[in-house]
Amino acid sequence: MSVTADRALMIHEPFSPPPLRLALKPEGAPAGLLDGAWWPHSRDLLRELPALTDVLDPLWGRITRIAVNPTHWPVVPRKIPVNGHVVKAGWFTTEQDRHQLLLRSYRVGRWDLLVMPPRTAAAAAARLMAAATDSAVHMSASAIIAADEAAQSEESSRRAREEEWEPEGGTVPAPSAMAVNSVVSHAVVSHAVAARQGLTAPARSFGA
Repeated sequence: MSVTADRALMIHEPFSPPPLRLALKPEGAPAGLLDGAWWPHSRDLLRELPALTDVLDPLWGRITRIAVNPTHWPVVPRKIPVNGHVVKAGWFTTEQDRHQLLLRSYRVGRWDLLVMPPRTAAAAAARLMAAATDSAVHMSASAIIAADEAAQSEESSRRAREEEWEPEGGTVPAPSAMAVNSVVSHAVVSHAVAARQGLTAPARSFGA
C-alpha cells in the first residue's frame, strides 16, 4: 500500500467547504475510547478538515495536529491549511485504528473521533453516531462499525428467512436475543430512552 504525503501548502483551488456532519459527546461526559463521530463527504483531508476545525477549535482549543490510518486516506498532506492556522498531519498503519481520527490541541490534549465512510447510509450513520457518543459503549471505532454491520447482516438474513417461510405457511423462528440486541443497537436504544427520561444529556450534533 502506497501513501502520498503532499508537500505543505500545495496549490489547491478555492472551494466552498461541504456542510459538516459531526456528533460529539455531551459536555462533562466520562472519558472513553471515543469523543464523537465524524461523517465526511469525501476522503480529501484538504477539503474536509477546515469545516471540522471551524467547530472544534472553539470547543477544544486550536487543533494543531491530527493522525489517521492511511487505509482509507489515499493522500495525507503533511500540513493542512484551515481557517487561521495550519494543522500538521501524520499517519500510522498499525498503531492507528483505520476508522478513527486522532486530534491534538494546545489546550485540551487528545481527542478521538470515529470516522464513517463517506458513502455510509443515513440510517447507519445515525446508529454509529449514537453509539460513538454513548458513554456506556466502550468499543473502538472499528469494533463499533463491525458490530453494526454484523447486526444489519443478521437482520437481512432474518427478513430473507421470513420471506421464504411465509408463503409456505411456516413460522419464522424468533431471532436470538444476541442478534436483535447487538451492542450497537442496544446502545442506540438505551441512549435515546435515557435522553427522553432526562437521565443523560443528548449528544451535540453539528450539520446534516
